[in-house]
Amino acid sequence: MRRSYVLAGALAGGLAAPTALRFALEPALLVAAFVVLWPRAGLALLLALAGWWWGSERLQSLDRSALASQIGTAGSALVDLKEPPRRGRYTVRVRAVVVRWSGAPVREPVLLELPAARAPPPQGARLRVLGTLRAPADFERTWLRRHGVHVVLRASTVRVVRLRGGLADRLHAWLARASTPGLTGERRAVLQGVVLGEDDGLSDTLRQRFRASGLYHLLAVSGGNVIVVASGTIALALLLGISRIAAEVAGLGSIGAYVLAVGPQPSVIRAGIVGALGSLAWLTGRERDRWYALLVAAIALLAWNPYTVLDPGFQLSFAAVLSIFLLAPRFLRALEGYPVPRPLAQCIAISTACGLATAPISWLHFHAIPLLTVPANAAAAPVVTPLLALALLAAILPPAGPLLAQLNGWCAAYLAGCARFFGGLPGAQVRSPAAVAGLASGVLLAAAYAWRRGQRAEARLPSARQRPAEDRPRGAEIA
Repeated sequence: MRRSYVLAGALAGGLAAPTALRFALEPALLVAAFVVLWPRAGLALLLALAGWWWGSERLQSLDRSALASQIGTAGSALVDLKEPPRRGRYTVRVRAVVVRWSGAPVREPVLLELPAARAPPPQGARLRVLGTLRAPADFERTWLRRHGVHVVLRASTVRVVRLRGGLADRLHAWLARASTPGLTGERRAVLQGVVLGEDDGLSDTLRQRFRASGLYHLLAVSGGNVIVVASGTIALALLLGISRIAAEVAGLGSIGAYVLAVGPQPSVIRAGIVGALGSLAWLTGRERDRWYALLVAAIALLAWNPYTVLDPGFQLSFAAVLSIFLLAPRFLRALEGYPVPRPLAQCIAISTACGLATAPISWLHFHAIPLLTVPANAAAAPVVTPLLALALLAAILPPAGPLLAQLNGWCAAYLAGCARFFGGLPGAQVRSPAAVAGLASGVLLAAAYAWRRGQRAEARLPSARQRPAEDRPRGAEIA
């Protein structure tokens, strides 16, 4: 194992450790003693210790609240919206930052509840609010605390003071508007879910069908989106005659702009960091290392908020990527020799690997496991990349935007149809503990059989040293 992996893993582990045990002097001295007794592991232990200390400091900052002592009081607040509002049945809710409370300067995140009778203000708006502070409900207290939110501000009157007009807000508003010109209703909502990771416009029934079918991950921006954005930018730049270096720089800029437009979701930041490191590797003439990039992304997320390690989005995102690295190649080899087209075989292998890796996490957090992930993703795969590509082309080519959006509307309708069909089939989801236990037993037996078969297949293949140089995988000589 490369030393850089060990060091990065030690730092990431140290940053996540405070969620279980906060930094204390006595354990730290014990670790320092191990550094003296075990010099070869000294740097890794020191990085883990530094991560533990920094993570504890960050959690102490996130757990601090100036407004918690004001719960139950009413007052006037100046509030900045940090994300698009989500309309519920009775209220509109959005995470925001209180800048001033009752005339006193405060800068603390809150969950803002707005009256549902009026249209919600846009992301980036600064509001003058008259409202009451209350404690979060039991079912949401833990989740909010992990995001540094300790109070709920229930507004009775709201007035938009101004639009902040930050770069992220402008990019988000532009992409939401320009990627779906002329579309309304469900098709627009599906497109915004795929492009921006927002499912607020979907009906509750359709949202549930996406979850039950195993297609809900398409409504969460991930690595596939970043690949389309970066590769599309680079290809367009090369077609315009721009040099490869300038094209890679443009791709790097497009990744940053897309991450800003979508917002700070764990899967988005992970994908953005991995994509940016890939472009930087090409620009600096270094070999791309997907494992190291994944560790760097984990470090960045955990350094900002160690509670992220407990977030379902973080766990699902990293579990899916790890399964693609480790399990998908074996499943793909198991399909060799069968009359399955290569693209379909890749889709089946990746969907199976991700479904197996994320099933325990889905059960832990949501008490439901989708069973039809593989056929649903195989059916939806042909339109996913075109859907995102057409949306981005509509945004950057305004004259052709309405026509591209209408074509894209058919892709969105097809994707929604896949979710409805597979999510509506009997037994699409498992919710019974007994059924989950039986399913887990069957999966373990099947995995053991597939693993053994893969081992035998590898044993029959010549090693990389025995194969001719032209038949070896690219980069084998470097390794």
